[in-house]
Amino acid sequence: MASTARLQAPIGQRALLITTLAVPLTGWTVHALALHRKLSAARRDPLTGLLGRDGFTTKARQITDRYGDSALIGIVDLDHFKRINDGPGGHAAGDRVLATTAQRLTAWTGSRGAVGRLGGDEFAFAVRIGPARRELRLAQLTALLAQPVEVDDGALADVAASVGAASPDILGTTDLSLLQRAADAAMYAGKHTGRAILAGPQHATVPSINGRRAGRPGTNSLGQAA
Repeated sequence: MASTARLQAPIGQRALLITTLAVPLTGWTVHALALHRKLSAARRDPLTGLLGRDGFTTKARQITDRYGDSALIGIVDLDHFKRINDGPGGHAAGDRVLATTAQRLTAWTGSRGAVGRLGGDEFAFAVRIGPARRELRLAQLTALLAQPVEVDDGALADVAASVGAASPDILGTTDLSLLQRAADAAMYAGKHTGRAILAGPQHATVPSINGRRAGRPGTNSLGQAA
């Protein structure tokens, strides 16, 4: 009996030690996962300083949840960007155009809006704009984005952007993926027209792959020129 008791005691102590160690390890694991999620959300594009896809998604959902029908989700795609990037100024000129576009979008959305770079020459925004002011504000945005950009040696690069936007009151949903799909379809429908297109219900039914319009000619899955 005495030997049995001596055998059980170390086993019990080891179990207690393992349990004691497991508690802080579990806590650190949860903390590490939460920290990883926060860092992913805060990660910014190194060229433009804009939010990346994950960070933008988080902010855009906060805006749609908070403002509902007054929220506006948009997709912006630069026109003829490949021509600038492959032109005399090269990638430096292209980078300058991307950075300037980011600055203009940030100024337009204001401190309470969100702007993200989705990839290549494609951007997204989320902002609070009431129905009565949408057309005017979107027209101001397209005019702002069409201003020439100064690149190397003071040369000016002609730029333009296609803009599509979607709002919960028109589409009857605050689902961000559906709003982005509709905004993307509206942007593509108005490509090269110089006008921002506000999505209607028909734009929400366009098939998409990973949030991108399926079969969109001349682009890859990130919206970059092929």
